[in-house]
Amino acid sequence: MMWEPIFLSLRVSAVATVVALPLAIWVAHILARKSFRGHVVLNGLVHLPLVLPPVVTGYLLLVVFGKSGVIGGLLFDWFGFTFAFRWTGAALAAAIMGFPLMVRAIRLGFEAVDAGLEDAARTLGASDLRVFRTITLPLIAPAIVAGAVLGFAKALGEFGATITFVAAIPGQTQTIPSAIYGLLQVPGQESAVVVLVSISVALAMGALVASEWLARRMVAR
Repeated sequence: MMWEPIFLSLRVSAVATVVALPLAIWVAHILARKSFRGHVVLNGLVHLPLVLPPVVTGYLLLVVFGKSGVIGGLLFDWFGFTFAFRWTGAALAAAIMGFPLMVRAIRLGFEAVDAGLEDAARTLGASDLRVFRTITLPLIAPAIVAGAVLGFAKALGEFGATITFVAAIPGQTQTIPSAIYGLLQVPGQESAVVVLVSISVALAMGALVASEWLARRMVAR
C-alpha cells in the first residue's frame, strides 16, 4: 500500500528526532562552550556523516549494530534485539544522518547567547543547572526548534544509509525514498512516483514552514 511508507517515514523521523535531540543539545553545548584537547576531533566526528557517502555510513552501522557487529552482537545475545533490517534501525540511521544538522543549528544558538547573562546569574547564587534551565534554554529555544526540524526533514529524505542498513522491506523498513526508488524500477509506476514525490515535498516544506513560524513566535515572546 502507498500509505505504508508514508506512515513509516513519519514514525521513523519522529523517533529519530526525539531520540537525537537531547544528545544534540548536550554535544552542541560542549562544542560551543568548552575548550579541550579533543575539541577538533569531536567536531569532526559529529560532522562526519555529512561528508561520508551515506552508503558508507550504512555499511558502518551494519558492521557495528548488525547481529554480528561489535554492539549489535551483544544486544542480540543478551536481549534478543537487533537494529538491522528493522524499522528501529531505520530510525537509528536517520538519527545519525540528521545529527550533524541538529548540532550545528543548536551550536549557533549557544554561541549567540551573551555569556555575561549567565555569569551574572551565577554571581547571584544560581546553580549551573538553574542558569541553563531559566536563561540559556529559553534563549536558544528557536535554535533547538530549527535543529529539530532540520533533523526531522533530513530523516524524511534519508535513503543511502537506511537502505544499506535495513534494506527496503515493504511494511517494515520501506520509507518514502526507498519506495520511490523501488517504483522507479518498475515500468508503468510513474503516477505512483509522482504522488510519493509530491507528498515528500509537501512534508518537507511543511516542516520548514512550521519551523519558521515556531521560531518567530519564540523570538517574539
